[in-house]
Amino acid sequence: MIRIVIADDHAIVREGLKRIVTLAEDMTVVGEAANGTEVMQQVRESDFDVLVLDLSMPGRSGMELIKMVRCEKPRLRILVLSMHEELQYAVRSIKCGASGYLTKESAPMQLMQVLRKIAAGGAFISTGVAEQLALGSMLGSSAAAHEKLTDREFEVFRLIAIGMSVTDIAGRLNLSAKTISTHKANLMQKMNLQNQSELIRYAIKHGVTEPLEP
Repeated sequence: MIRIVIADDHAIVREGLKRIVTLAEDMTVVGEAANGTEVMQQVRESDFDVLVLDLSMPGRSGMELIKMVRCEKPRLRILVLSMHEELQYAVRSIKCGASGYLTKESAPMQLMQVLRKIAAGGAFISTGVAEQLALGSMLGSSAAAHEKLTDREFEVFRLIAIGMSVTDIAGRLNLSAKTISTHKANLMQKMNLQNQSELIRYAIKHGVTEPLEP
């Protein structure tokens, strides 16, 4: 039996995923989490096989949370299930330790197939993601400016691009406004951007402007 924990800050999403999983005789949901703190509690206190993880939850989330989970339980399998456009986030998720990446637009049958594959020790990435990973490993390969950012800088970059203020980002990520301002200054320098207008234009051009989940 594949034991699954579902981590998503929307109760209706968790309930929908539970209903999908219950259709399979070889899977069961043994826990839920609505934020990063609850995810880590499940990781430390529960015994399960696969964590289905949303990237955008209150508090610690995204790549930072993947790294924390992997640090606590290196053998735990992680499937990222996210609304975010695949190529912008899947490569980072896999590099941080996730075993697979699916968008929430995926069909229920595909989700179950991927869960079985990951639980058995395999991995799931699309052809496009595999290509990006291969290109990134080639010596001398040129990367887009935003791909050179750290995971935290990328997260701040994305939130600025959708119109959030430094104060709002600080509150969402549980960091100080000063820390966010430092990340902003660093990413602007790395990307050779002169102002926020240039940042937003860049984000639109490269498809890094998906809205946050409500």
